Amino acid sequence: MCLSIRPSTAQKASFHGQASMVGSFSPKNDLPYFFGTRYIPEFRLTTKIDSAKNLDLLASANLSSTVLFSDLNESQTNFNINPYRIWLRYSSKQFELRLGLQKIDFGSASILRPLQWFNQIDPRDPLQLTNGVYGIMGRYTFLNNANIRLWGLYGNEKARGFDVVPTNKSIPEFGGRIQHPVPKGELAFSYHHRSANTTKLDFVNTFSKIPENRLALDGKWDVGIGLWFESVYIHRKKNIGNLTNQTLLNLGVDYTFSLGTGLNAVVEHMQINFDEEQFSVNDGMHLSAATFMYPLSFFDNLSTVIYYDWSSENTSFFLNYSHQFKKLTGYLMGFYNPESTQTGIQQNELFNQFKGPGIRLMLVYNH
Repeated sequence: MCLSIRPSTAQKASFHGQASMVGSFSPKNDLPYFFGTRYIPEFRLTTKIDSAKNLDLLASANLSSTVLFSDLNESQTNFNINPYRIWLRYSSKQFELRLGLQKIDFGSASILRPLQWFNQIDPRDPLQLTNGVYGIMGRYTFLNNANIRLWGLYGNEKARGFDVVPTNKSIPEFGGRIQHPVPKGELAFSYHHRSANTTKLDFVNTFSKIPENRLALDGKWDVGIGLWFESVYIHRKKNIGNLTNQTLLNLGVDYTFSLGTGLNAVVEHMQINFDEEQFSVNDGMHLSAATFMYPLSFFDNLSTVIYYDWSSENTSFFLNYSHQFKKLTGYLMGFYNPESTQTGIQQNELFNQFKGPGIRLMLVYNH
């Protein structure tokens, strides 16, 4: 259902929403039972300036409640109301400028993502929820499909991607990205500057303002199979031991096998290095991941996500069966996560992760 109001021929207002309910059981946890509800209402107003230019306003909120409990009547409850997206956008055929709480996402990889600088999208989350960032972003697309984007951020402190050092939210961040087509693919260079803050970390030198520069190169090609890489170098200008410099390299491949309705497989491997010296390569951490997706029918899909940490020899496994009803989408999920800490694999704070085996049921209604 969509509520649409048209104040004039130049404006269009609409209201949408997503309601979800989830329950899970994971016996290896102190509080093995979990139940949660979430509603994300979204209001959009589009003003048509002329045939090629628009002004859009979008506002949405994240209303969630959760409870963790055990057989012994022990429980933990939580209720939150937070802004989810609030932005104003001006757009034309080749240019857009967006201001406010928004999602900024780019890169070539799809599972382990060194370039996930501004969000925490978890491949295991069917809804792909992620916190946004406050800022302004402009993007211009050239006629040959090359594009350039610039951004400035302020007031953001939540963990994003593979960040190991928090952000100082009182100091502005800025950066940009240039993406250009190449034969059978595209290449991109990205840069970002922020100030890191180690005052809440116990194991390194304490600084509230650490200038940090990030440089990244990534590319993707379609040569019958999909091939891509993402490489990131991060340098912090004050000595905080092994966290002073960080490098991440991801290599990936995907292919759809002609089995039945088509089995899509994606495999990625990433190495993460930390060192006090610049451009030093030590043993580092190695993470591998794979996803497999198979459409059982027009309404039914089966997918799985697998992580392997080579250092700890830990494996995470996630299996998801989804069915599209007339007005609802249902998800039946089974998972296994290591009982020890699995460092380096992103965890979305909007998608709870439990140790050991477990089962989860989710219902989603979009209107």
